[in-house]
Amino acid sequence: MEAYNPEHALLKARREFGEHGGVAPSISRSSTFTVMHPKTMPEIFAGLRGPEQGGCFLYSRHFNPTVDVLSRYLAAMEGTEAAICTASGMSAISCTILQICNSGDHIVASESIYGGTHALFESLLPQMNIRTTFVDITDLEAVKAAMTQQTKVIYTETMGNPTLKIADIPALAETAHQRDIKLVVDNTFSPLIFTPKILGADVVVYSLTKYINGASDLIAGAVCADKSFIQDLMDLHTGRIMLLGPTMDPRVAFDILQRIPHLPIRMREHSRRGQAMAQMLKQMDVKVCYPGLPEHPQHEKAQDLGNDGYGLGGILTIDCGTREKAEELMDVLQNEESFGMIAVSLGYFDTLISCSGSSTSSEIKTEDQQKMGLSPGLLRIALGYTGDLETRMVQMKRGVQKVLTGVE
Repeated sequence: MEAYNPEHALLKARREFGEHGGVAPSISRSSTFTVMHPKTMPEIFAGLRGPEQGGCFLYSRHFNPTVDVLSRYLAAMEGTEAAICTASGMSAISCTILQICNSGDHIVASESIYGGTHALFESLLPQMNIRTTFVDITDLEAVKAAMTQQTKVIYTETMGNPTLKIADIPALAETAHQRDIKLVVDNTFSPLIFTPKILGADVVVYSLTKYINGASDLIAGAVCADKSFIQDLMDLHTGRIMLLGPTMDPRVAFDILQRIPHLPIRMREHSRRGQAMAQMLKQMDVKVCYPGLPEHPQHEKAQDLGNDGYGLGGILTIDCGTREKAEELMDVLQNEESFGMIAVSLGYFDTLISCSGSSTSSEIKTEDQQKMGLSPGLLRIALGYTGDLETRMVQMKRGVQKVLTGVE
């Protein structure tokens, strides 16, 4: 499949200059905006005027000039007609699902997804009479078997959290579109690496908190899709983002805008280190999972669907067998080797390590964790890029030898 070039697409996005010609866009902190003619305001409320129709702004819960700039950049990067930014990744996911689904509708979702998303589907949405069937998203026949007349959404992560299963987005899109079902893809683990919209997805959601921001200092999300869907989300009367109000602060939007230009550099380095570390661990006979290893079940699919030049990310997992062993390795890596930090999240410039079953996937029942292949001793390692790679590999090797192989 012909790869997409998101860096080239970003160059085509309209450049926004700041007030007085500043090279950085201005931060517009106003909560409300004036109009020059009384007749303009009713047109805004009627949806006839907006940021793209004469640069009209009403209220920052609706649209904000600084947030709008970030939205345009994200849409360019993702190959979508439009985008809208939100206060968190979970708000982006929740509003997207609630915009598509009504009471009585059904979702087919990957069983290998972030614990918070799993809880949304399993515990909260049923209170609204929206049901979900969880499946192995790499098993297309299982996906088809789970679909019903009420199915409105197939939901997956491009790279599953934390199992790192790779979704076959073109095949899922074909399956969904044959039945007029929307394919919603969370691409948080793999910006630039994969471009789900180009591969066939209808809606792409993000936690911008992670790689796209890259500094673990703010919370944010985004929805990228066709212009009509973004307009639906922001409709003054029925738009889920407009009415539920997960508004992104313009200062947050500005910070993320300043970090997007070096996102390609960061992703390449995360991936370079991920590949090198995974290969070393494989040679040590450690149970390591990484999409860049030929042993990964979807290795060839990942290479086929990925954009050239970005690698396959900076996240790998080590199966330590038991939670006790996983916690021992985390303790050694952080407190003896100074290799990263025991913390959730990913995309930071330093390495973040967590035991998924007891942290970011803890909302998922133990039996469901087992079904999806999540060992209680699975460590998710989100590699950073501080320090030289050679030193980091030595630190990892010493820690693994001490805890998992008994060699010091």
